[in-house]
Amino acid sequence: MGLTEIQAGWLATSYSLMQLIFSPIWGARSERIGRKPVLIMGLVGFALSFGLFGYIAHLGMQGVLGGTLLFALLIGSRLIGGMLSSATLPTAQAMMADLSSESERAGAMGLIGAAFGLGVVFGPALGGLLATFGLVAPVLFSAALGLLTAVAGYFMLHETRRPADQASPKGTGARSQTLLKKSGVMTFLILSAVYTLASVSMEQTVAFLVGDRMQLSPRDTAQTVGIMLGVFGLVSAAIQGGAMRRLGKTVPLSRLIPVGTVIMALGMLLLPQAGNFWPFTLALVVIGIGTAILGPSLTTALSLSVGPDDQGAVAGLNSSALALGRMVGPLLGTAMYQQISHGAPYYFAGGLLFALLAYMLLFRPPVPNNVVSAGVAH
Repeated sequence: MGLTEIQAGWLATSYSLMQLIFSPIWGARSERIGRKPVLIMGLVGFALSFGLFGYIAHLGMQGVLGGTLLFALLIGSRLIGGMLSSATLPTAQAMMADLSSESERAGAMGLIGAAFGLGVVFGPALGGLLATFGLVAPVLFSAALGLLTAVAGYFMLHETRRPADQASPKGTGARSQTLLKKSGVMTFLILSAVYTLASVSMEQTVAFLVGDRMQLSPRDTAQTVGIMLGVFGLVSAAIQGGAMRRLGKTVPLSRLIPVGTVIMALGMLLLPQAGNFWPFTLALVVIGIGTAILGPSLTTALSLSVGPDDQGAVAGLNSSALALGRMVGPLLGTAMYQQISHGAPYYFAGGLLFALLAYMLLFRPPVPNNVVSAGVAH
């Protein structure tokens, strides 16, 4: 379509920017009108925006649109997509919080993380297969899948937050400020943003690192890194969907969060030491184990830090923190890889995670209890 690399980058950044802004709004709105309509709206919005993006891209490749107008229309479709699709994750997390007890919360959030992990594994492979039918085919398939998911959700999902459960309405801004003042919430949000920044920075640069170190062609690099990230995604999904359901009931979050941080940081420091397939894969598996423990633990800590009337709002704040990490991570990682050294993004990520661990150990922010003693009724 004749876009520059920077313009292509803005297509991703604009999407995350809208998620950063609108996630708290949708999360708070789900408290007032119910989870199901907000979730369905997010899925439909996702589908429509991807369909619009695919149609505009098709016109661009056909030469009907070009230049500034093409770029502006593509950005517009991404802004709409980020604004509407940002309703899905915080609402889904709030629904899981509605349906789970405190001791089951980490396992429930782990299931959402496992779903993401499976998406990381199968999404790129499916996209590559569909691309053989045309470059826009994966985009249009995503739009159709989003619409199908919305229809399925409409008929299959039950509302988890009834009007009788709702507290008196409060403005989104005021509610967010109130939640940010609660003990530990800001610390957990910062941790969420940082671990996402580190993870996305790794994902955006690891193909460069593998290709440069193993001296592979672009095609071989894509295939090799695809296998590595597939193993990474499967390990992460298995832990989040399996082990975290048990660990979340028996191990306090005050231990799970530091352990996940240490494991993820060690994996980041191992990655630039690798030079061939198996050391790279091992380092990615270590990172996958760390993120599989840390991500659900932070989400659970945020959920348990607030009451039932604020689950959607705090999930929205967490989605904003994740979006911030997704915005900054690729820009920072690629800049450090190109301007400083090939190992710089990973050393920086590992050092940043260890710095946050030191902060937690020194200042000991309050971590809610997720372990219920035997014999205590739920």
